[in-house]
Amino acid sequence: MPNHRHLLSLVVLLYAGPLFAQTPQSCDGLKSLSLENVSVTTAVVVTGSFTPPGATNPNATIANLPTFCRVAATLKPTTDSEIKTEFWLPMSGWNRKLQSVGNGAWAGVIPYAAMAQAVTGGYATAGTDTGHAGNTASFVPGHPERLVDYGYRAVHEMTVAVKAVIRAFYGSAPQYSYWNGCSTGGRQGLMEAQRYPADYDGIIAGAPVNARVHQMIWELWIAQAVHKDDASYIPPAKYKTINDAALAKCDADDGAKDGLLTSPDRCRFDPATLRCKAGDAVSCLTAPQVAAAQQIYTPAMNPRTGKEIFPALQPGSELGWGGLAGPEPVGEAVEFFQFVVANDPGWDFRTLDFDRDVALAEKAASQVIDATDPNLEPYFARGGKVLMYHGWNDQLVAPMNSVNYYQAVVGATKSSSDSIRLFMMPGMTHCRGGDGPDSFDRMGVIERWVEKGEAPKQIVAEHLTGAAVDRRRPLCAHPEIATYTGAGSLDAADSFVCKKP
Repeated sequence: MPNHRHLLSLVVLLYAGPLFAQTPQSCDGLKSLSLENVSVTTAVVVTGSFTPPGATNPNATIANLPTFCRVAATLKPTTDSEIKTEFWLPMSGWNRKLQSVGNGAWAGVIPYAAMAQAVTGGYATAGTDTGHAGNTASFVPGHPERLVDYGYRAVHEMTVAVKAVIRAFYGSAPQYSYWNGCSTGGRQGLMEAQRYPADYDGIIAGAPVNARVHQMIWELWIAQAVHKDDASYIPPAKYKTINDAALAKCDADDGAKDGLLTSPDRCRFDPATLRCKAGDAVSCLTAPQVAAAQQIYTPAMNPRTGKEIFPALQPGSELGWGGLAGPEPVGEAVEFFQFVVANDPGWDFRTLDFDRDVALAEKAASQVIDATDPNLEPYFARGGKVLMYHGWNDQLVAPMNSVNYYQAVVGATKSSSDSIRLFMMPGMTHCRGGDGPDSFDRMGVIERWVEKGEAPKQIVAEHLTGAAVDRRRPLCAHPEIATYTGAGSLDAADSFVCKKP
């Protein structure tokens, strides 16, 4: 475990005594707070609404907020670091808990919307841009320390700092500390559990891109499939044709024909069944398009060793293929090779070699941005809990990545059965959305587990159209799945039971 190199003047804070009573201190007074490697730039009371700095779109304003103390700070754990962070502290009604929130993709922006949701729930909350501005990898050349900040250091430094600020403001540390993130935020949460097991009591890690290097390589595996030549590209107008065929093949496998694939990993759908018999049409796939679709459904592989690099998208995800199989390759993956691996802004994704270049990419960044260590025993030993979730229709991060990591943790960690749960969500796309139930009380689940010892076995999730709930379904702790009882509405949770497939 990395050493905590500094304590941010916590000795002073611990013995401040009467200076920090249970009622909040002056928000403005936090500007003079002296913490190692931390420069507080703003400490103001916000009431009602908040407009992010630099926002020009009036829709960016977040309304209906409680009154809170907004603290903005810059963290400089190295001479090249420039980590922007914000801490939002309720002026009243603090629930004595910290909820830090995660980022997406290359980060580069403070996650204000997630912070707003947390502070509205009564939590003190923290967010960071991870040390650079803009959702791009262009910050990396010439700044190796900033890649480390993005990889893991920024979140930890933010966590240490916010706990010190909370103690200064309220006179006591948070009783419980939680991490809540999806995608890159999921990776950040798992990184915290692996590197800094004392930072959080409970971690919510949705659709984590914890195998970050291999995930970006896989994104280009899909790009190469649909851009092998002009004939290989699958027009978005054909996505529904493929999706309809996949559902026709496997929708009823769980006993309920409801437009959701409960176990798409068990679906043996072959897009070759859609091969055009004469000419081309929206209702069929040409031979090159069939080959491209088959590659999308196939894990990225090393051509020399046959070793899997990253798992595949699942049947049911087709309506979202435009994200990775669109007219241009995903920018985050191209930039990874341009600015982190090859140091060549003109690097062409078509040249990617899935043997030689994978090794180069691993050497360049795996030790810094990957969170794949399955040994979470130090985290679990102090009572930490990990709640993972992932949508089976995820169109941006292959869902089997979460299954693989979960199974690795179970195999490597003795106390995993009481400390980690994975919930796969049929029909949900990346982090949210899709035809399946995609909404559940994540914080409530992790809090009951951490604070009351109530380990989740199944969770009722909801799907909303507008503001109306139109479907409820139990989410089952992996490897169990929700199976139709044969009676009752397909949109009612009590029509399903959790059992192993």
